[in-house]
Amino acid sequence: MKKIPFGVSQYTTWPQDFAEDVRLYQRLGIDHIEVCEAKISAADPDPQMRLLRDSGLHVSSVQPRYHSPFPNSLRKFPTSPTERARRLRETARLFGHYFPGTTLVVNTGLAPAGNLAAAQRIAIREFRRVAEYADDHGVRVALEPLNPVYMNTDTFVCSLPRAAEMIAAVNHRAFGLFLDLWHFWEEPDAHKTIRAQADKIFGVHISDWRLPRAFGDRLLPGAGEIPVVELLRTIRRSGYKGIYTLEIFSDLKLGDSLWKNPAQTAADGAKAFKGIWRQVCA
Repeated sequence: MKKIPFGVSQYTTWPQDFAEDVRLYQRLGIDHIEVCEAKISAADPDPQMRLLRDSGLHVSSVQPRYHSPFPNSLRKFPTSPTERARRLRETARLFGHYFPGTTLVVNTGLAPAGNLAAAQRIAIREFRRVAEYADDHGVRVALEPLNPVYMNTDTFVCSLPRAAEMIAAVNHRAFGLFLDLWHFWEEPDAHKTIRAQADKIFGVHISDWRLPRAFGDRLLPGAGEIPVVELLRTIRRSGYKGIYTLEIFSDLKLGDSLWKNPAQTAADGAKAFKGIWRQVCA
């Protein structure tokens, strides 16, 4: 039987540490992991990288510690785009050494003083330099446009068309698009844009939507309002052959937070995707 193209992001199991994630994914039979670099020691990453390499898990994508040229809610400092891009290149070097072929997920951060024109020029310049470096080290970079709810906290690229414009401007084979259903599902031309960007889709995040009660408040795929099957069917028919990664953000202050039982959330997510994938392929 053909393997289901499914993986889990370490954001989904955020309350656990790195080694706990690795053991859990192995136990659940999950083949692919999206690594959150924030769970890896900055001072001495090699022991954890070797642990992951020896685990047999495939690293489909990486959430870098510094994943935007401008500050965002996760990393406010340093503020220099050049320095932040340098640190992103270090991530490309590290993962290129241990896991060539993987994809680094990025966004822009916030435009200083609201100057989108200047910020876009700088972001394009820095992303091109990062893409060139990443390509030399055997990895790729993918821009993830975020939902407009994050436009004042995390990014100035909040739609698929804006992301497509930036990807075209960077114009490098190692710089593409990371699709996240939670962020773009309400866009009226989403299916059209997916088809137009087919050869630049480097990864896909899946979860589901309800009107958020906190910045992190996602549902398992199939449990909310997103037409998951229809969107995944379009992505698959576009020619994408990569992994669909469960990425759940939550808030432990919520009574029904999916972060309160990470193992159950990962297991339930895998089961939900199996059912959805059966419909996608029907």
